[in-house]
Amino acid sequence: MTQSPVRFAILGFGHHAVKRLLPAFPKCELATLSGMWRRDHAAALQNCAEFKIPHCFQTREELCSSPDVDAVFITSPDAMHRDDTLLALKHGKAVLCEKPLGMSAAEAEEMNAAAGAAGLLFGVAQNFRYNRSLQWMRDQIAAGRIGKPQLARAEYCYPANNSSRKWIVDATLAYGGPIGDVGVHCIDALRFVLGNDVVSVSTLARKDASSGEVEAVASLQMEMTGDVFATVTTSARTPYRSYVEVNGSDGVMYSEGGLTVDRPVQIVVRRGADVEETVTLDNADGYTRMLDAFAAALRGGNDFAATGQDAIHNMQALDAAMRSWRSGARELL
Repeated sequence: MTQSPVRFAILGFGHHAVKRLLPAFPKCELATLSGMWRRDHAAALQNCAEFKIPHCFQTREELCSSPDVDAVFITSPDAMHRDDTLLALKHGKAVLCEKPLGMSAAEAEEMNAAAGAAGLLFGVAQNFRYNRSLQWMRDQIAAGRIGKPQLARAEYCYPANNSSRKWIVDATLAYGGPIGDVGVHCIDALRFVLGNDVVSVSTLARKDASSGEVEAVASLQMEMTGDVFATVTTSARTPYRSYVEVNGSDGVMYSEGGLTVDRPVQIVVRRGADVEETVTLDNADGYTRMLDAFAAALRGGNDFAATGQDAIHNMQALDAAMRSWRSGARELL
């Protein structure tokens, strides 16, 4: 017996939706894009006509209360995530919310509690959990391929000055600079591949003339469960680069471009000086796989890989990172 696709509406339609989500939905088996809302309704009408989106809602309330919407995908600026999520939950909609989940761990806890009280599915769009490269690394590490993990590293850099998302340097709208924007992806990726959580964080960061009140470059040292020490480095001032590495007692596994969806990703397993295996995987369908997985979870299938509880822990790590930057001390979660 088949079910109709889960009908998503995008709340906060912008550059991310155009670049990543619109190409992903047509490839979905279990999900479809039903509608959208953005603050500029004239621009929204143009978008809906151009991309053939069925419903162009005039207000957030209209979108969240619509009988033509099963799930709300929230892609608004960080500071709006809490209110947008609570509105969607109030109207009985499942919610998939962009990262970082809110402006604090306290907001994330409130959102997750509201979803639990309403009995509604709630997830965070940590899309890299649906990248084939990270899933392969996770499986190999769990199988003991490199022995017991001891050191881990993730890096995500990009030229934010070229970004169309001008709000990402506005401290009233964004959770910091690259720490909240992409550093959270690095934190979550390491948690995912290792199966460990963050215990404490020590942060070095700096602003520059273009970053306003948010940081432009940052390095986080993290103590994780399982006796793993990890490093997250992120910059909004360099050409794009992503990288993931885990050093174990018996070998090392690393991936240049490990968090990208734009080209095939190579993963290398080494034992000492010898390359034991090289694998190339394509993450191009990562967003589609995430959308279908959320739809399957909503229809009673498998669990969604990035839960509200995961988002709370990530927000606790971000909060500790920001406290450490201000205090100059290592901060516990």
